[in-house]
Amino acid sequence: MPIRRLFHRAPAPTTACCAAALLLVAAPVLHNPAEPAAASVQDTQQVQQSRRTYAITPRRQALLNTIRYAEGTWKQGSREGYHTLYGGGRFASLARHPEIVVVKRYTSAAAGAYQFLPGTWREASRRLQLASFQPANQDQAALYLVDRRGVLDEIDRSGLTPDAMAVLAKEWASFPTLSGQSAYGQPVKAATDLERFYQANLQANQGQNNSDDRRPS
Repeated sequence: MPIRRLFHRAPAPTTACCAAALLLVAAPVLHNPAEPAAASVQDTQQVQQSRRTYAITPRRQALLNTIRYAEGTWKQGSREGYHTLYGGGRFASLARHPEIVVVKRYTSAAAGAYQFLPGTWREASRRLQLASFQPANQDQAALYLVDRRGVLDEIDRSGLTPDAMAVLAKEWASFPTLSGQSAYGQPVKAATDLERFYQANLQANQGQNNSDDRRPS
C-alpha cells in the first residue's frame, strides 16, 4: 500500500521571526584566532624541514665520491657522471630525472651520479624541494638517502665503516653487506676497495680545505 504523505498548513511567520532569521543568516561565523596562527606555524615548520640543506663537509664529499665510484659514475670526478644512465649511457638534460628504461643485464631506469630510480628521486626531490636534476641537487638527494638510512651522523663521526657500508647496501646494490655480498644479488665492490677510495678522497678534501684556509683573503 502506498504511503500517503499528510501536509498541514503552517501558520504564517511573524515579522519578529523573520527578523530573527535574517540576523542568524547575516551573523558572521567566528573562529578561534589562535587556530590559524597555530596552523601557520606548523606549516612553516614543515616547509623549513623539507627545505633542509646538507652541508658538504670533507667526510661527506668523500662519501659522495665513494658512492659514485661504487656505482660506476665517478669518471675521475667529472660532471659526466651526473649525466649517466644505467649501463653507462648518457643523457643530456638535467632539468629532470630522465626516466629512461635501459635493458641490459638488468632492466633499470636508474640515472645520475648516484643512480637514482625515478621513484626514489621523486621522494627525495619532494622532501628537499629540488627543482631540477642538477649536480648539486643530486648530491643533496644522495645525502638525504644516507640520512634516511640513519648512518649519516655515524659517517660524520667515524667515517665509512664496514657497518655503515652494510646499511648503505640496502640503498646502493654496489655496496657490500657484512658478508661481502650485494643485498640484491648484483655486482658489488669489496669493502676494502671502498674504504681505500674513501680515505684517499678524504685526505685530498681535507688537504684542499687546509690549503683554502691558508690562502689570503
